[in-house]
Amino acid sequence: MRKFTLFTLVMIFTLILAACGSSQTSNGSNSNGEKPANNESNESDKEKKKLKIGTDAHYPPFQSIENGVIVGFDADLLVELGKETGYEYEYVNLGWEPLFLEVKDGISDFGLSAITISDDRKQTYDFSVPYFLSTNKILVSEGSDIKSIADLEGKVVAIQNGASGQAALDKVLGKNNPNVKKFENNGLVIMELASGGADAAVADNATLEEYVKKNPDQKLVVVEDKEGFDNEFYGMMFQKGSPLKAEIDAALTKLIDNGTYAEIYEKWFGVQPDLETLKE
Repeated sequence: MRKFTLFTLVMIFTLILAACGSSQTSNGSNSNGEKPANNESNESDKEKKKLKIGTDAHYPPFQSIENGVIVGFDADLLVELGKETGYEYEYVNLGWEPLFLEVKDGISDFGLSAITISDDRKQTYDFSVPYFLSTNKILVSEGSDIKSIADLEGKVVAIQNGASGQAALDKVLGKNNPNVKKFENNGLVIMELASGGADAAVADNATLEEYVKKNPDQKLVVVEDKEGFDNEFYGMMFQKGSPLKAEIDAALTKLIDNGTYAEIYEKWFGVQPDLETLKE
């Protein structure tokens, strides 16, 4: 009786193993790696990778850090891009120069940091369609005799190292002019002016105007020079040949066309954007 019972148990166990071997695994495949006929996969079913997006978070109102979180116009735009594309992302404060290195080397998937599109930069990077119209302006103390970029000759000027406005200063003041002080970020640029270490500071209009609005006690004014500074456009910056560019371009264009972009713009700047010039 014992031998019969053991034989029966062995047979039952063998049948159980056979049945288990033909069942589906947790990833939707059966034991021999074939996909079941009723679970055909496609590219959209695959989980998208999490993107690393670099910035220099010292450039309000585009990006700054509040309570350990990056906030600003660029940050809000990135949230909507994430919704549109389905990507999860990590927005990382790298600093200005490290940001460019990380994108170039493919460590960051792209940079979003009020980066001006220029012919020089396009030799090394790809850029999205423009998402912001900007121009450089000059920040000075009230009562200053500086009314244009030409008036900066012989003055001490603060600017962010590698910023687009540096090229305009080079044309007027000459390259490597010792009176041009270069700093890591625009916060330090403005501090240099406010502390008396410079006669003027040059930066993008939105940043300077935002600072003056929030710090009326410092008695600073923004000087516009349309002839001295050209219109510029910001773009998201990619490694050359990045396959992400086309997807981000499509999503960004949709946000501009459906009114989402304008809502974010008005939230941060209090006016409606010049969409006609931006699209051109």
